[in-house]
Amino acid sequence: MLNLHRLVFRAGTILLMLALMPLSRAQAQGGIEVQNATVAVSFGQSITFSARIKSPLAIQQASLLFRGVNEMVTRVETVQVAQDGSVSFTYDASLNVFPPFSEIVFWFQATLADQQTYTSTPITFFYNDNRFPWREMTQGNVIVHWYAGDDAFGAAALDSAGAGMLAMNEFIPTSLDAPINIYIYSNISDLQATLMLGGEEWVGGHANPELGVVLVAVAPGASQSIELETKIPHELAHVMLYRSLGDKYKMQPAWLLEGIASTMELYPNPDYARAMEIASKNDSLLNFSDLCVSFPSDAGNAFLAYAQSESFVTYIRETYGTSGLGRLTSAYGEGFPCELGATNALGTPLSQLEARWRETVLGQNVLGVAARNLSPFFLLMLLVLVVPIWGAFGIFIERRKRAAQFK
Repeated sequence: MLNLHRLVFRAGTILLMLALMPLSRAQAQGGIEVQNATVAVSFGQSITFSARIKSPLAIQQASLLFRGVNEMVTRVETVQVAQDGSVSFTYDASLNVFPPFSEIVFWFQATLADQQTYTSTPITFFYNDNRFPWREMTQGNVIVHWYAGDDAFGAAALDSAGAGMLAMNEFIPTSLDAPINIYIYSNISDLQATLMLGGEEWVGGHANPELGVVLVAVAPGASQSIELETKIPHELAHVMLYRSLGDKYKMQPAWLLEGIASTMELYPNPDYARAMEIASKNDSLLNFSDLCVSFPSDAGNAFLAYAQSESFVTYIRETYGTSGLGRLTSAYGEGFPCELGATNALGTPLSQLEARWRETVLGQNVLGVAARNLSPFFLLMLLVLVVPIWGAFGIFIERRKRAAQFK
């Protein structure tokens, strides 16, 4: 009986294999296989894709498809397939830019003689700035990259990142599972060139929160500690805010995001107070309602916007606590307009909150501030005096009545 069961089992297995074989052959005949896929990157200039497409059927048309992993739009380019199946396409990265250090995914599609279109397995690569001999040092999920300076410079950068993340984590606890890459350029010119080639424009630092990438310019030397502990925590704050808020990050006012990031700097900029003092005297302070979408493009007003945002966020944190800032990010994340988000979170409209900040921090409308601060004491004094005054008035009226009766 046991041998009979074994024979039945083997027969069933053979029949199943025979049933599956035609399907497997059909899939093999109708598919494509991409071999020897390579990508050659000349950062800011070109990206050359090369591969060999193999198929048992004739290839009538083939296309290369690629996009950034965080992009919604896919680029499609028709490629010519040689007799041996090899294809090559060079993409002009100077006109159609990708962000620096972004991840790009590409794949091939081919229409075969059976009039069916088949798609290959996607392949990813990083669009790195390969113009410099990058070195790297890792601690946890933080990776520091630099090309000027010794190992001590890299270690100092890691320490600055750790301090910044610790300070930020006290504000908003954030998961550190995903890696964060910090690229340190040795001068502003190199950084600006990289950002321009990647379709960005900025001065001393840049963060791409979606990619978990931070770019800063710090030269090795005597002042490297201050610059590292200022620029790296600032840009890291943007990455950590994004990871905490998700899609709600883009709904936050610019002044709030930059203000929070600026307060994370381990060395506050001493020129901020001076810039605000001059602007206050000249009546040229920027309205925060104008800083909700973006900061000014000119350097002078942009610097003032950073100064005001850092001071304003500090005032809010000191007045309403860290929880108050948390309520602000939640309100704006729910879609409240800039003016009403503050009302929802703090019970005060943005314009009134700004007026109080100007009075308290900058000393504008000093008499109004003094009257507001002394108003509780005036009220208490009035309550203390009103009883005896009212009593004396009552006695005076009673005496008048009595005097009138004796006349």
